[in-house]
Amino acid sequence: MTTAHNTTPQYPFTAVVGMDDLRLALLLNAVSPAVGGVLVRGEKGTAKSTAVRALSALMPAVDVISGCRFACAPAAPDPGCPDGPHGSGGAEERPTRMVELPVGASEDRLVGALDIERALSEGVKAFEPGLLADAHRGILYVDEVNLLHDHLVDLLLDAAAMGASYVEREGVSVRHAARFLLVGTMNPEEGELRPQLLDRFGLTVEVAASREPDERVTVVRRRLAYDADPAGFAADWAAEEDALRGRIAAARELLPRVTLGDAALRQIAATCAAFEVDGMRADIVMARTATALAAWAGRTDVLEEDVRQAALLALPHRRRRNPFDAPGLDEDKLDQTLEEFGADEGTGGDDDPEPDGPDGGPDGGGPDGGGPEGGGQPPQDGGPAEAPLPPEAELPHQQERETPQTPQAPEPAPEPESAPQGGAAGEKAAVGATEPFRTRRLDVPGLGEGADGRRSRARTAHGRTTGARRPQGALGKLHLAATVQAAAPHQRARGRSGRGLVVRRDDLREAVREGREGNLVLFVVDASGSMAARKRMSAVKGAVLSLLLDAYQRRDKIGLITFRGTGAELALPPTSSVEAGAARLEQLPTGGRTPLSEGLLRAHEVLRVERMRDASRRPLLVVVTDGRATGGPEPVVRAARAARLLAGEGTASVVVDCEAGPVRLGLAGELARELQGTAITLDELRADSVSALVRTVQGNRKAA
Repeated sequence: MTTAHNTTPQYPFTAVVGMDDLRLALLLNAVSPAVGGVLVRGEKGTAKSTAVRALSALMPAVDVISGCRFACAPAAPDPGCPDGPHGSGGAEERPTRMVELPVGASEDRLVGALDIERALSEGVKAFEPGLLADAHRGILYVDEVNLLHDHLVDLLLDAAAMGASYVEREGVSVRHAARFLLVGTMNPEEGELRPQLLDRFGLTVEVAASREPDERVTVVRRRLAYDADPAGFAADWAAEEDALRGRIAAARELLPRVTLGDAALRQIAATCAAFEVDGMRADIVMARTATALAAWAGRTDVLEEDVRQAALLALPHRRRRNPFDAPGLDEDKLDQTLEEFGADEGTGGDDDPEPDGPDGGPDGGGPDGGGPEGGGQPPQDGGPAEAPLPPEAELPHQQERETPQTPQAPEPAPEPESAPQGGAAGEKAAVGATEPFRTRRLDVPGLGEGADGRRSRARTAHGRTTGARRPQGALGKLHLAATVQAAAPHQRARGRSGRGLVVRRDDLREAVREGREGNLVLFVVDASGSMAARKRMSAVKGAVLSLLLDAYQRRDKIGLITFRGTGAELALPPTSSVEAGAARLEQLPTGGRTPLSEGLLRAHEVLRVERMRDASRRPLLVVVTDGRATGGPEPVVRAARAARLLAGEGTASVVVDCEAGPVRLGLAGELARELQGTAITLDELRADSVSALVRTVQGNRKAA
């Protein structure tokens, strides 16, 4: 756990350069935690974590009951607090905590742990609080939230939605309050969150490093100054921090008096309907955000500009229909909707149709002479000597925006640095993919122990119970029947006299569970001239796109190798980002000879490296080809050797046979036999194919 109160001062929030959307979203959640938190998406090195950590220093201090591990408020303690009843315990004031949840945290570390041995033998609920208890009435920060295990994300978001955490083990239950401001950061290149999890974050913002040299210079200068003297740098910005802290407190006090009129609410509902967002959470979040925006601007009524601002923060991530869609919002459509549903009834602000004008706020204008627009951020171009924030400063969203539009197809990826040579003469332009379809599940045979997922059988922390064993380290899921069975023969020797069972630590047994794991699905795609017919290649791309979508849904990592001309190229190193795979596939050109052996050898090298990085994640090799081998000397012999090399290391393989025409050579089937894998046709790949009802990928190993 990391908290904001440490010996080194945090980087000041007001010293953060740019990132107006991010700072506004964080401040709105500070004003109204009911908004539901913030998901920050952006490339690496954009100071996402710096801005989030800096927020904790601006949050008001909280009053807690002395000695309570669950931060109960003295005025309204949690009646179900595990440390209660508190009686007349003293009170103390402490800074708002910011708790960080590591990506590799266990379930017990997140929600807390029950001492099952004491619960069984003494009937005592001995509970060790987790990070959710530490974060109560504070900030819970999850860096790289997209890499967090799914079951942890589920627990986290359930607690955030209910305001409480529940821990249940074999009939023993503990509940405690867990209300916190949830902030997650992620790099989309490393994979996306599931749509239903995206929807649980109130707001989302996209951040990127500035391309303006002057702004980048300011970032570097401030960072160097902070690193050289953190205390001195923080002191220089203390006045701006105090002003912003005071404004947050004032907005919180004003928030209950803000009125959300029927006209504004109608605009919110019409906007959510126009953008076809699922469910009603978007409407609720927009309403709360618009109300917080009004309070932040020092107003008691919600204006159309607040509704627009709320839509830009609350809707983009709810617009995704599949993992290949990038978050975005059509601002022209938004403005048209707001105008259509606001022209007749207004939004409660007709008496002040231009709140952005010189007289729009009590102090006249923003720090740069512009009108107050309801948002407000600390000045960026000057230093600490600049004037403090007015009650209504400039809303960053009212400035020129660069929010991307929702694309209809994946954006083309940049050209690879080293394209294969030798096939340029016969190269054909990339063709589009057919519509993706639901594919049959392709499994890795055997029982793995990889990360939780939805593809292959594995021993996991969640799933159906298949047995029991002695705990290996800390006790995980208790197997009650096996524990009782182990303790029962020793009751007389242990002097049992009452009804309770005398249990020792050696008696404890944990459940062995079987679930599903995610795999590394490595695609090896033939892009040679034999695949270059437009209709054929379009179908192949549609099939690979369908497999990519299936990999996303099953929590796999994916990689993409293409081969044509005289060599093979690693078009996409193994990653959790299926969007990147779709983008590489979209621009894939075809033409030239078929260096099948080079593609297989490159796959062998990639899998060797990945095995060293993560030995528990089992690979599944998917070769998409018609089986021809024409590139290089002795192409057929070299391809067979490369296939046997992969088979010798136990790599599970499937060959998607793309051969077309009335006369078929069956070369893909021969390749599958060399790989000791399975060959399926494009038609058989579909989940609704009759021949694919119950088939899984099998090693087809010959019996010894």
